[in-house]
Amino acid sequence: MLVLTRKINEAIQLGEDIELKVLEIDGEQVKLGISAPKHIDIHRKEVYLDIQRENSEAAQVSTELLNLLKNNTKKD
Repeated sequence: MLVLTRKINEAIQLGEDIELKVLEIDGEQVKLGISAPKHIDIHRKEVYLDIQRENSEAAQVSTELLNLLKNNTKKD
């Protein structure tokens, strides 16, 4: 993991298209500004993990339904 120190109004450039800027520091909270192309998804980590979990659960249900349909079709 790369660890960088930044002050308010200083930024980190990720590739050519993404800039991460420190906007405010208040106690233990840091407010970040992110400039990125619209096609880049940006989520808080906990939201991203929830999305991944829900997608995985939905895929599992879809697989189970397909298997049920497949087995019911073979019996006919």
